[in-house]
Amino acid sequence: MLTVFGFHTDDKLYTKHAQILAESAKKFNIHILLKQFSKDDWQTIIAFKPVFISQMRRETHGPLLFVDADAIILEDIRPYFNAIEEDIAVHYIDNKRLISSTIFINDTKNAHSLLNVWVNQHTAPVIMYKPSKNQDVDRFMLEARQRLNATLVPTDDSGVRAVFKYLKQGGFSAILPDHVPKESGGIYSYFYGQNALSSTLLSKLAAKTQCSVVGLSCLRRNDLSGYDIYVTKLSNDILSKDLRLSVDTLNKEMERMINVAPEQYLWGYKRFRKIIDESNIYQ
Repeated sequence: MLTVFGFHTDDKLYTKHAQILAESAKKFNIHILLKQFSKDDWQTIIAFKPVFISQMRRETHGPLLFVDADAIILEDIRPYFNAIEEDIAVHYIDNKRLISSTIFINDTKNAHSLLNVWVNQHTAPVIMYKPSKNQDVDRFMLEARQRLNATLVPTDDSGVRAVFKYLKQGGFSAILPDHVPKESGGIYSYFYGQNALSSTLLSKLAAKTQCSVVGLSCLRRNDLSGYDIYVTKLSNDILSKDLRLSVDTLNKEMERMINVAPEQYLWGYKRFRKIIDESNIYQ
């Protein structure tokens, strides 16, 4: 069964367009799914489009047709798509310009794989960022990070809310789990045998959003020709609402990743700066 789907903002204009689209689909008994987002998040939503389509493909059985919310269905369109065996179909104007307002996605393994590639190439992460006190260094870091198509948000409550909202929408973020937090932002958990103050931010975001959590590490090649990026599957216990279990598990998983090449870990983070007995091992 073909499912038509799309998204729209909650302003009056696009909500009305979405209602017209839904009513036009119902005239022909076409299954339609529309999701609404805040108009305040519009720029984020545009960047999040590949993630949204990929998420709908994972969650919905059968062929899918993405359409913009201001579309109108004037006839039963299902016969046009029933015979399509290809994985993905799009429309080009004059065989030159691709129109992304209508995309057909079949329920095939290749379609899932192609969407993952699209997400990896075009999705913009939301990343928390602490400005440097040195303006020149700060400008350099901003320019470098924004080249990655990243949206930078401050390392405060507003930034945490922005990351949380983006994760709930199916987006992604990158968080360093091994920085030493303030006392209010961490709990003590064992890391390499030391009961060290450990951040709870990642654990709380994971518990509230139930997002996928993977480990990323960058290892220098033996011939010094460059670096390889490794993606590590992490324990689902990190998603636990038991904060202690989540943080303890995250520290253990960090140890497992570091043990692959401990000499390449950034020990300069001084991860043991705050440990339970208040001793300073760096003196």
